[in-house]
Amino acid sequence: MSTETVTRFFAILSLLTWGGVVLVIVLAVVHRTRPDSTLGYIFEDIREYAIWLAFPVALVTTLGSLYLSEIAHFVPCPLCWYQRICMYPLFLTLLIAGLRRDREVYWYVLPPAVIGAGFAIYHTQLQAFPDQAGPFCKIAEPCTVRYVWEFGFVSIPFMSLAAFSFIITMMLVLRSDRANDYELEELDEESTPDDELTLSGQGVS
Repeated sequence: MSTETVTRFFAILSLLTWGGVVLVIVLAVVHRTRPDSTLGYIFEDIREYAIWLAFPVALVTTLGSLYLSEIAHFVPCPLCWYQRICMYPLFLTLLIAGLRRDREVYWYVLPPAVIGAGFAIYHTQLQAFPDQAGPFCKIAEPCTVRYVWEFGFVSIPFMSLAAFSFIITMMLVLRSDRANDYELEELDEESTPDDELTLSGQGVS
């Protein structure tokens, strides 16, 4: 299989990943307005498996970047390395969290994912408009070289941004689940005094 075919496949995956981000956002809005609808229930299913949906994206992104540098021999620039530093630990973190059913994994996944997305945003626009002088570019490893430029706009940092965005979205979905739990706990605490008064009143009567 040629490198061109593989990069085209990765580009298509990134577009599907962006589609997943948009779909989840739409489902989240529907769930907020109509939680008892079919789409609302679908969102709840996504929230239940958010960790396992984010994990393969982090894994494929990690393996894909290794393919591009080690097999396709694309030289990673400094911005690529910064994004790799943020991405590589995520697949292992998500795997462990999924196995341990750690629903608060977003606390230590969101910070590197957001930082990585920031580098990816800057790198994406840098490759879209390469006539810029950036602080990260080097003559030996320029950040503006388009090793991949599928469909006239899909670059390596664009694919990286898609992965980071999907992982961030899944972690926010997961966080919304914990926020609902906290709200329910607060409601239970608020209802406890009234329940105690009701019970004591029944005892007196």
